[in-house]
Amino acid sequence: MKKHLVVTAVTFALASTAFAGKQHSEKFSFRAIDSSANSADWNAAAPWKLPKGFSQRVVSNETDLNIFDGGRDDWNDMNTVNETGNMAGRFLYRAHEQRYPGNQPEGGAISVVDLQTGEAKILAQDISYDAVDGIRWTPWGTVLFAEEKKGGRLLEIILNDDLVSAAAVIDRPAVGRVAHEGIELDKDGNVYVVDEHRGRSQGCEDVTPCGGGVYKFVPDTYGDLSSGSLYVLKVTGPDGTGQAEWVGPIDPLTAREAGTAAGGQSYQRPEDLEMIGDTLYVAVTEGPRDEKGKEHYEGRVISINLETMKVSSFIKPDVNVAVEVGKPGEAGFRTGFDSVDNLAETPDGNLMVIEDNSPSDIWVASTKTNEFGASREVKLFASLTDPEAEGTGIYFSPLDSKTLYVNVQHSVEDDGDATWAITKNEKEMDDDEKDDH
Repeated sequence: MKKHLVVTAVTFALASTAFAGKQHSEKFSFRAIDSSANSADWNAAAPWKLPKGFSQRVVSNETDLNIFDGGRDDWNDMNTVNETGNMAGRFLYRAHEQRYPGNQPEGGAISVVDLQTGEAKILAQDISYDAVDGIRWTPWGTVLFAEEKKGGRLLEIILNDDLVSAAAVIDRPAVGRVAHEGIELDKDGNVYVVDEHRGRSQGCEDVTPCGGGVYKFVPDTYGDLSSGSLYVLKVTGPDGTGQAEWVGPIDPLTAREAGTAAGGQSYQRPEDLEMIGDTLYVAVTEGPRDEKGKEHYEGRVISINLETMKVSSFIKPDVNVAVEVGKPGEAGFRTGFDSVDNLAETPDGNLMVIEDNSPSDIWVASTKTNEFGASREVKLFASLTDPEAEGTGIYFSPLDSKTLYVNVQHSVEDDGDATWAITKNEKEMDDDEKDDH
């Protein structure tokens, strides 16, 4: 088995202690790149266009496992590490988004990479797993993953002591049957999920809008997802912004329809969630459409202040970031925001976003906002040159502030689906410290 990455002992300096929360003491400064990447510049060995002072390397690619053989991509999707416990930060868990299990005899999969040795293995796989997407580590030491399809399941992996094998995989229907992608938890053990559905245009049979909601699950007992109450976000205001409340409880087995019946807000493909402080950010991949099917705007990120329950457009094209026009290399091309997909918290407490688009751009938005709740600064961090791929699963381990993990799926390269590490080199970090004094 090819070993791509060996992480130094520094990564595991906190291995004997549980991670108590991000302190935002680490700076993540960079000079924004000038534009989105042009696929004419694609380099399989270095597919990311990055700021000066950052490097990229493969953590694990399809040559390690080749989970789906016969020329099928591994569809690396979302990432998390074991954020707590005695070996905190050592193991990277990845969802693999293969679909249609009837045509994929192996079924969907969760894999794990030992970041100390580089060894990769399958953690969980079953013929019934379809469109496995979101993944999160829980404070009680389990792994949540979910299916991105109508009525999709959220499942919980109970790990053995070695953390690279599963003692059990348990379905958690009480958390809600929706088209899952984003999963987030708060300090009280509540679970937030979204319904990745075009609620504003597709709706539910004869009901439009319907679905595409944001949900909160409150367990009866902390750390036990077998029972509890599911609520949906209701918003009073234009375009899904304004004052909000959690309404319910609703039926988790029909969460899309039940949430709409309770007055839940429908968005257009909400895909991911990230909590920073008391604010929950939601990536909404598409904007609402007019009567001809044209989007009014190319997706956005909304913010939900969980203390005041005010919902704002945090990043929105033509408000605090440019609208993308055309493709790189074309006359009149303009770099801009289009089809935001996944979210991550940077080491200094800002929001990183990646696009479900070609080129797949990575942006960083300051969590400092204006009076309307919009980020005061949105900068272009990186862009993917691979002409057929998208980047996904951006993630910073709370125990390794120097490394961004990001996946590439649908690569034009044979066996090119992979997990990459993007790292700021030590010299650049030293220079930043000098600039601070």
